[in-house]
Amino acid sequence: MGTVKSVILHALIIALIAVALLWSNTLTRQSEQFSRGEEARGRGDLIAAVAGYEAAIHMYTPWSSRVETAAERLWAIGKEFERKGDTERALIAYRSLRSSFYAVRGLTLPGRGWIERCDGKIAQLTPKEHHDD
Repeated sequence: MGTVKSVILHALIIALIAVALLWSNTLTRQSEQFSRGEEARGRGDLIAAVAGYEAAIHMYTPWSSRVETAAERLWAIGKEFERKGDTERALIAYRSLRSSFYAVRGLTLPGRGWIERCDGKIAQLTPKEHHDD
């Protein structure tokens, strides 16, 4: 029975190491993408910033402050485009934010509040089609 316990213990240790490596890799990639978003935002390239922040959210890890900050940045970019009267680009920012959280759903749906806010904005900014049936 000692051999079975040893195998189970080793398998558990290997599984924990694999999860830690995956988590670490994801956090590193998330940080890189977030930095790309920050750099693009700093130089005024808001569309490239959207791409960086969106990718950072796609590298979702629970309890990461970068995910929430990236979501806040995407929302602010959408608001900025709205303020400038650029509805098309505002919609890009809001849709990127919403789709990022949909992309990382699993057993839970992180960013549910952001999704609801984006749904409201998208509905507000999207022209209603009128059909004469």
